[in-house]
Amino acid sequence: MAKAATITCTNCGFANNPPGTKRCGSCGAPIDAAAAAQQKRADEHDRRYQQEGVSVRWMAIAIAVQGILTAALVFGLPQVMTAIDFEGGNGMLVCIPVWALGGTLVGMISPGRTFIEPFVASFLVAIPTAWLLHANQTVRTMPAFLYVIMAAIGVLFTLIGAYVGERIQLGAPPPKTA
Repeated sequence: MAKAATITCTNCGFANNPPGTKRCGSCGAPIDAAAAAQQKRADEHDRRYQQEGVSVRWMAIAIAVQGILTAALVFGLPQVMTAIDFEGGNGMLVCIPVWALGGTLVGMISPGRTFIEPFVASFLVAIPTAWLLHANQTVRTMPAFLYVIMAAIGVLFTLIGAYVGERIQLGAPPPKTA
């Protein structure tokens, strides 16, 4: 999270003046309201893409999105199209972009900034997915630790996808004023 907002003195450059102070703690010069407002805008700009808090509702939505996408594309699609087989490592390779896409979707539709929810949702979906893919492997076998590594990569890609979704939703940041 961002550090507490402080005001920089326009006279000496001392940057640790607490908000609401009338005089600089270093040189004693008066702190004007314009400098305080400019500092507040700079702080808002710096906090633009930080997580505000964890929402249980968006956590449930993220779990549903990640679970449905994983079930549909990794487990359901091979049932419909028998030529496709996402067994073992191939299934984990498909999971990585699926979870990144789910993170992007949740990031785009969620109000506010939500990075943690899709990240945790992918982690919770990755556990049974990796277990099922490992347990059902027949021809394309892979050691269990590689499933764990690939699931971790997929979860990290979810975090990147959530950030991209938030950037798409919020648009470009306003220019930082000097």
